[in-house]
Amino acid sequence: MSVPDTSVTIIGASGALGFGLAVRLAAAGVEITIGSRDPGRAQEAAQRALAAVPDGTVDGLDNAAAAAANELVVLSVPFRSHHETVTQIGTTMHAGQLLIDATVPLAAAVGGKATRMLGVWQGSAAQQAQELVPDGVRVVGALHTVSAAALSNHGHALDEDVLLVGDARADKLRVATLLDRIDGLRCVDAGRLEMARITESLTALMIAVNVRYKTHAGIRITGLPDTLW
Repeated sequence: MSVPDTSVTIIGASGALGFGLAVRLAAAGVEITIGSRDPGRAQEAAQRALAAVPDGTVDGLDNAAAAAANELVVLSVPFRSHHETVTQIGTTMHAGQLLIDATVPLAAAVGGKATRMLGVWQGSAAQQAQELVPDGVRVVGALHTVSAAALSNHGHALDEDVLLVGDARADKLRVATLLDRIDGLRCVDAGRLEMARITESLTALMIAVNVRYKTHAGIRITGLPDTLW
């Protein structure tokens, strides 16, 4: 694995997925900066995270300041806010940073069903993000099949794969090195960024499965070698 990053920004940590990720990474010793359009909400989320991980390092800033604070930036916002948020954080991001996009264009963003997808002109939310960020900022799509409810339930033991898509294997390795610090998550290279249109749609599939069986199931890929990276 690559040298692990010691800090990460999470934009949208007031939601279940982002907050669960913040707490689990903070518990693993990663310094967390939470970003929100409202810095007060960011601070409130940071305080909630510190209540769960008293020995963690968590701070809250407005989105633009948070995006500039670390080389790794996780984006976990509803699709209706995706374009606006990426445009906003793009004003302070710089070449060399890596954006980990967990956004999914679910129809629920426009009042539809959470088991249906919206069409995105660029092909996927991650590809839209890549088009919007400044030159030199690279995007990796991730966490689309990880249950937000399971991730935010800190007592719940995880046992699933995270499908990573991106155009540079080194970027995906960097994300895998970060997420592998969370017990029970295994990162799998699922191909180039264009595959995000498939991995994002798996969210709708998993929602349908979990509603039917009243659970928080994840995905596990079988038959892989012991060493993935």
